[in-house]
Amino acid sequence: MRFIIIGIVLVFAGFLVLGVFGHNFQAATFESNEFGTCYEYFEDKPPVEINCSLKIFDQTIFFAVVVALIGAGIISLVKGVKGDWDNKVKPEDMVGPSGTQTDDSDKD
Repeated sequence: MRFIIIGIVLVFAGFLVLGVFGHNFQAATFESNEFGTCYEYFEDKPPVEINCSLKIFDQTIFFAVVVALIGAGIISLVKGVKGDWDNKVKPEDMVGPSGTQTDDSDKD
């Protein structure tokens, strides 16, 4: 169950990062292919010309992080659905009404 929850959180985080920060990294390919010149844009000053390969490298790193988050989430989901590791508890580690360990504090 824990792996399923972790998987859902990781996949959600991957799509959230892509949605929130993705717009900053999508223009590099278009600028490179169409114009051959890439610019870095600022809110308070004019755009500055930069090397297109660096901007595409930043875009590649960003998408690699997003794919890693989503991939780790999918692997965790598969492991959580497929695995029975959390049902395999040693008898000496079991506690509770059906466990073998008893609480001796009630006895006098």
